[in-house]
Amino acid sequence: MDFKKTNAEQSIATRDIRRFDGTTGNIYEAVAIMSKRANQISTEIKEELSGKLQEFSSHTDNLEEVFENREQIEISKHYEKLPKPSLISIQEFLEDKVYYRNPTKNPE
Repeated sequence: MDFKKTNAEQSIATRDIRRFDGTTGNIYEAVAIMSKRANQISTEIKEELSGKLQEFSSHTDNLEEVFENREQIEISKHYEKLPKPSLISIQEFLEDKVYYRNPTKNPE
């Protein structure tokens, strides 16, 4: 997923929790779904960031030779400005973009 194009808010906002239990019927199940999705998003962002920063790493660096790379700093700043994974997962859940299933309710 392209997290740069999400329309999630950048900061915390007060939410009406009654909107969360509409699809699941249970607020706790909805929070668990959003939590698991936030963990997935966080992992994806970390992998993407480390992959981009890995391009700049040099295997000959030692503790005395640490150079600041302007491109690395810009990439890191860009990822810091992205919405937090929890905010992205809430937005995806409210827009019904999250696929989930409960094996205890719907055994397949």
